[in-house]
Amino acid sequence: MSSHSPHGQSSLRTVQVLGGGNAGSSAHVRSLAAGLVARGVRVTVCAPGEADDTYDFTGAGAEHVHVPRSSDPGSVAALRAACTDADLVHAHGLHASFRAVLALSGRRTPLIVTWHNRAHAEGARAHLLRLLERRVARTATVVLGTTSDLVDRARRTGARDARLAAVALPRRRRTEGNEESESPSSKLRAELGAMGRPLLMAVGSLDRHRGHDLLLDAARVWRGLDPVPLVVVAGEGPQRAELQRRIEDEELPVRLLGRRDDVSELLAAADLALLPGGGESRSVLAQEALHARVPLVAALTGGIRELVGDAAELVPPHDPEAFAAAVVRLLDDPERAELLRDLGTRQAADWPTEDETVAQVLSVYDELTQLQPMI
Repeated sequence: MSSHSPHGQSSLRTVQVLGGGNAGSSAHVRSLAAGLVARGVRVTVCAPGEADDTYDFTGAGAEHVHVPRSSDPGSVAALRAACTDADLVHAHGLHASFRAVLALSGRRTPLIVTWHNRAHAEGARAHLLRLLERRVARTATVVLGTTSDLVDRARRTGARDARLAAVALPRRRRTEGNEESESPSSKLRAELGAMGRPLLMAVGSLDRHRGHDLLLDAARVWRGLDPVPLVVVAGEGPQRAELQRRIEDEELPVRLLGRRDDVSELLAAADLALLPGGGESRSVLAQEALHARVPLVAALTGGIRELVGDAAELVPPHDPEAFAAAVVRLLDDPERAELLRDLGTRQAADWPTEDETVAQVLSVYDELTQLQPMI
């Protein structure tokens, strides 16, 4: 499929809009930008400057325009200017989508939005998020949801056209110096203090909806095992101080590692991957665990069943006893763990590839801009 307009017209120009951007959506935009550029599409990524520092959109061949995360008039004006002469705008996440709605006010530029996750908030802010969802869903030309429940939510909220998105797990780019080989798992385990004991790993921002409180509740049970497993959590966030106090006060076998650039290596060294909350509809950790053949224990929230099928131990949400028991069972049952590894490999083989993801998005672009596909 070609992105070039017929009759000698210029190639398609798209603007990709990110807010703060979680790891999944930011990596998706980087992968999407690279694939679109390779197919002749001109891509501008509007995102905070630090996002380009981390994900290198310019290295993928896209133009990067710094647009702050906020929806103040200055940010909206900067985005509106960047969208001038765009054939279409593609926003990722609720806040970026709302910013795009404001920036495109009065213009006929098609707007595609991808909902990667359901936004979380409490109290008055939750009501505000529902209003934003409704405004975005009813304004967007097409809403793409990464899971069926997000597609259903978009339709209930008033979307004119809501579809299931093909979203691949982009391969992590290795840091310099790791081209030849990765750090041996035994070295990482020794650095973490996990020699001779199970290593359990969770990844995610330290926000309440990620389920870290449940994880610490479960860790109280694991203190009674012999040997006692070590739980490590890669991520940073506003709940860190509160979680650290609990770890120290209750003497829990948990280490908060902060932000890490070696998540893939850490995961490869782990005995189990843990997903205690519903922070992501299409969990990056779940996908990486199955690809790495690391057994996964996950709370049954969001789109996790749709993503992993039978290739993980799924337990009721908000149930630390059930979560703790599932981990204990897997540690005591190496045959079940090996079965999950094999099931995970087969499940991951059915997920969309990056090429398939780009092809689906490009077909939507062509449909909305009335371009004729060329073989």
